[in-house]
Amino acid sequence: MCVCQTMEVGKHGKNTTHAGGRGVLLEPFIHQVGGHSSMMRYDDHTVCKPLISREQRFYESLPPEMKEFTPEYKGVVSVCFEGDSDGYINLVAYPYVESEALEPDDVPERDQPRRKHSRRSLNRSSSTTEHKEEKAGLASESSESIQEMKSLKMHLHSDVPFQMLDGNSSLSSENITYNPWSLRCHKQQLSLMRSESKERKLYKFLLLENVVHHFNFPCVLDLKMGTRQHGDDASEEKAARQMKKCAQSTSASLGVRVCGMQVYQRDTGHYLCRNKYYGRGLSTEGFRNALCQYLHNGIELRKDLFEPILSKLYSLKAVLERQASYRFYSSSLLIIYDGKDDRCETYMERRAEMRLQQVDISHPESLQDGSTESMAPQPKVDVRMIDFAHSTFKGFRDDPTVHDGPDMGYVFGLESLTSIVEEMRDENK
Repeated sequence: MCVCQTMEVGKHGKNTTHAGGRGVLLEPFIHQVGGHSSMMRYDDHTVCKPLISREQRFYESLPPEMKEFTPEYKGVVSVCFEGDSDGYINLVAYPYVESEALEPDDVPERDQPRRKHSRRSLNRSSSTTEHKEEKAGLASESSESIQEMKSLKMHLHSDVPFQMLDGNSSLSSENITYNPWSLRCHKQQLSLMRSESKERKLYKFLLLENVVHHFNFPCVLDLKMGTRQHGDDASEEKAARQMKKCAQSTSASLGVRVCGMQVYQRDTGHYLCRNKYYGRGLSTEGFRNALCQYLHNGIELRKDLFEPILSKLYSLKAVLERQASYRFYSSSLLIIYDGKDDRCETYMERRAEMRLQQVDISHPESLQDGSTESMAPQPKVDVRMIDFAHSTFKGFRDDPTVHDGPDMGYVFGLESLTSIVEEMRDENK
């Protein structure tokens, strides 16, 4: 058991679970679709993740106009790795107190648990084999992760099952109540904390806004943005590895690649999921097809989403073009919408009824209550930048490398993304 302060943690959301009336019992965040750090649910409106001081300082230094497009930063908590009297494993958050900082400096990314791969040459021909090996490893890890979760007291789950699509686009046979990627990340986090449990009793976690809490059936697309993924401080080995991934994926050709997604299917009542290995193997046309899949609810293409998504992307691009010297290496962009938006459904059902009644909906005077096409409810869409562990700007933490102008690799990715969505919109008018 860890030695933590036995005080209550600040203000909790209505459904926050307390550990023995003291700390907050953390749960895996069931809608995590990408990334390597485990995201944990703190309360209905808040998630937390292992703290990397560079990312914390970046959140604290964000320009005001970027805050619309990033999760709200809410502070820091101390997290304990605990076992209870029933033999279950718990992660519990307590108020962070400076004097409690028993842990060493941030664990470098290279020390995080990684799948071990044999040494391979950095030529393009190895990519197909590498993807197959990684996918096979992921399948076995997914099975192990489910076993690992059985040692946790699970207080939270989704009423909607998740199904991972494999490389052949067929559904996996097992339905689970967590996105498979969140299981994988959580297992890795537990493995790391277990390995250090004798030497390290406390971990610092960032508290961030849960950006999907507004959505009943969150459909999430995680996009790795930019033509370069390694930070200025990356080792030669890591830089070479990241450059290889970019060169062999749409990161090079489009400045963006799929890192994960989940999309609610109205016909089956499931979330369909894709992971980063799927995204790495996509061609330009494959990326376009992935976007189509993300915007398809199993019954029809959500054409009503084109304009709201484009509006957000245009605004983000304008903001980033004004951020001189900023680089967002290895950061991701989340696009989120509700897979079951009742307002839009009611409107579409009413339109369908009017068609059956042969009402001319192109003329305002033909509508009983005077509503028109322009009054159609806009679906709720959100776009957020996340993951800033490798970001930099002039004067940040005395970084020795200073870049000129905006992050054109990221801007190129946004231009490619908006161009594809515009084409999809124009083809489906």
